[in-house]
Amino acid sequence: MAENTEKKEVKTKKATTTKAAAKPKTTAAKKETTTSKKAAVAKKPAAKKTTPRKAKTATGNLEERYRMIEVAAYYIAEKDGFAGNPVDYWIAAELKISK
Repeated sequence: MAENTEKKEVKTKKATTTKAAAKPKTTAAKKETTTSKKAAVAKKPAAKKTTPRKAKTATGNLEERYRMIEVAAYYIAEKDGFAGNPVDYWIAAELKISK
């Protein structure tokens, strides 16, 4: 009986050594296969990342509104030949912008 046990141990050792020796070959073969697959498949272009727009602050809105009124007042004054009062042009521009 002792001989049977020794033979089984030898067989299991041989089986594990042959499997261990075979693993690197299959791993290398798998790497080659995956590498060739990657080369064959064209990569899709990456999606563009969109950055969220910054919310305008209250001062940003006020500054923008001021610039719009300023430009509008200039065009109103230009149309009038710059003959009137600048405050009147400003008030007229404010009324146009607030509509």
